Amino acid sequence: MEFTIANLLSNFTDDKLIAPKVLEKKLGLSSDISLRQLQIALDALEKMGILIKDRGRYRRGLENGLVEGKLRCSSKGFCFAIQDDEEAEDIYIRESNLSTAWNGDRVFVRVLKEGSRRRSPEGEVFLIIDRAITSVLARIKWQDGEYKAVPLDDRLLFELSLPNNGTLESAIEHLVHVSIERYPLGPYPPIGEVTQVLGLNAEEAADTEIVRCKHDLPKIFSPAVLEEAANLQPQGIGPDDRQDLRSILTFTIKPGEYADQTDTFDDAISVEPWEGGNWRLGIHIADVSDWIPPNSAIDQAAAKRGVSVYLGHKVLPMLPPEVTQHCALIQGQERRSLSVLIILDSQGQVQEYTIEPTVISVDHHLNYQQTQALLVAEEPVEDLPAVLGETVKQLYSLTQQLRQHRLARGSFELNLPDQKYHYDDEGSLGALVVPFSLPARGMVTELMILANQLVAKHLRELQVPALYRVHQAPHVEEIHELIKLAANLGIELALEDEEDVKPRDYQNFTGQFDGTSAQKVLTYLLLGALKPAFYSIAPKPHFGLAADEGYTHFTAPLHRYSDLLIHRVLHEVLTQGRDRRNARAKEGVNLTSSSCHGKINWNVLPPDTQADLEDQFSAIVAHLSEAERIAQEAIDDLDGLQKAEFMKSHTGEIFHGVITGVQSYGFFVELEDVLVEGLVHVSSLKDDWYEYRSRQQMLIGRKNRNHYRLGDRVEVQVKSVDYYRQQIDLVAISGGSYSPDTFDDEDEEDDDYYN
Repeated sequence: MEFTIANLLSNFTDDKLIAPKVLEKKLGLSSDISLRQLQIALDALEKMGILIKDRGRYRRGLENGLVEGKLRCSSKGFCFAIQDDEEAEDIYIRESNLSTAWNGDRVFVRVLKEGSRRRSPEGEVFLIIDRAITSVLARIKWQDGEYKAVPLDDRLLFELSLPNNGTLESAIEHLVHVSIERYPLGPYPPIGEVTQVLGLNAEEAADTEIVRCKHDLPKIFSPAVLEEAANLQPQGIGPDDRQDLRSILTFTIKPGEYADQTDTFDDAISVEPWEGGNWRLGIHIADVSDWIPPNSAIDQAAAKRGVSVYLGHKVLPMLPPEVTQHCALIQGQERRSLSVLIILDSQGQVQEYTIEPTVISVDHHLNYQQTQALLVAEEPVEDLPAVLGETVKQLYSLTQQLRQHRLARGSFELNLPDQKYHYDDEGSLGALVVPFSLPARGMVTELMILANQLVAKHLRELQVPALYRVHQAPHVEEIHELIKLAANLGIELALEDEEDVKPRDYQNFTGQFDGTSAQKVLTYLLLGALKPAFYSIAPKPHFGLAADEGYTHFTAPLHRYSDLLIHRVLHEVLTQGRDRRNARAKEGVNLTSSSCHGKINWNVLPPDTQADLEDQFSAIVAHLSEAERIAQEAIDDLDGLQKAEFMKSHTGEIFHGVITGVQSYGFFVELEDVLVEGLVHVSSLKDDWYEYRSRQQMLIGRKNRNHYRLGDRVEVQVKSVDYYRQQIDLVAISGGSYSPDTFDDEDEEDDDYYN
């Protein structure tokens, strides 16, 4: 198995000494070559002072004065090293101090000059610990007797040499996908290899292939993975200690277009009357962990991918189809599952719950339309039993109560019906985007969020390692800008606390502009202000769900690796967990049940198992967050390309929009009907000499006093579209506003002038 310096260093989380043999095991190294590479890396890191060797073992050098960060570069050649701590300063790095680092690389930086009130600290790249770019989209050219690949991304200021294998002449000036075969070495340029010719230009290439290549998403599985998947043997429904739930009416609810995607069928539902006027709700998740042993070829491939990526109708799965077919909860098939069995009272309040291995049989697959038909039907729906209709209606009643409890604690929903959904919970966005026209999806979402919350609470109470999903509050400055925009649109918004953004603020905002003409644009901007969610080994608040005590991902193990890891933790508890403090204790607790909460004051897992899980999660947590970020960026990229293609076909046409941002170089307009953003450059405003007023977020004409400010409605014409960069240039036709009192001579020295 390959490793990076970042993988290696992630194992040194504290001042504890680690032996090379332990590192070999944690990194999954076995070949002579990989073991030799490990020793070379350890020797080099020791010489650099990053690791300290003590009696044959190593620990992190904590006093080396280096800062770790991720490079964010501009097309002009300079970069900033962005530290993981949001409160830490970004470090400015000149092009001459980049060494051979590229945009996106994770690096160690040595600070050369401390920052001041107006300037960032300045530094130089000391060591590249992880290369972010393993391939590029580029255009081939012939120069100085050799073929070269010029990256389309203008932040990548290099060219790759291409070996002349006799096949590149016909690809000159074409768009190609190039894998990096060798990174720069001193004066020697990087070397690449063309893996795919996409077309003469971006418009000619398939949009899904552009996105896949741009983000270096794997297209196929390795022969070792496919061989292992093909050799999987069908397993029985045992062992005997699983609770048998096959007699209970069980069903799935999925979008109709996902009917042939087995990796989405990892959850099923049941609900039945329970004693005391309560209900027992069953949320059953495919038990994948038995099929995928840790460190197997399939497991390593799944860990590397992190998630399945859904690019329109094209799916880049986390697991081979042969695996998901064995595990997916398919109608009429007996399946092993991990079930969260929840006792709810008549008000939808959780009374108690258990998490245990079960055997289920899915009786029905329902799509959203069938579910809706069952909810509104007064008589049995054709081809579906009457008891199913009654069960679905009861489930809807319970999920509506769950929704009210969630909203009561401050959680919010963003109504954006044009979004594409690939998860049954809040997914990678961190917030619920629930179109009110799809009540069936809302039902499933409430159930999956509840299951994820309860599993997180259970793991926290057991004090065992886990991966928690964290979602931080938006920057208060961004929300203040949105409040200004809303005010200019005639909608008065206010934070409960001017210094802090709370989930209930979002809930209040959506309620205030619900039904207004600006609802779509403001909701879209609220979504844009949210920070990306990420994984953590510590339970922290989840802003989008207003979950303060921790939240995890458990319900999608077929297409999210974090969920598979949570399943493995639960199985460790079931097989190795200690249900009492010591052997002398007469009574133990039920480790599968919420009844044990508050009663455990001992280590549930054996020390070695606990330590191994903690180390594994610490090493992989950043990678899984990054994998989900890349997947979401790819989905957004595809959406951007499709919007750019749409707008290119409407070049010259006129649209109505709202000004959502003002800068010295122009203003951004969100086109209301299509939710596409474009730029009106200040140079296109020919009627006057325009001045940028930063305090008032506007451009104002010095003579005609016309101004374009945040929130103004304008009429614009599509001037041009750069398809690959997804840049849309607009020209203002009408709109803006007039105010003779806006100009303030006292601010003149801070203004920028343009005509």
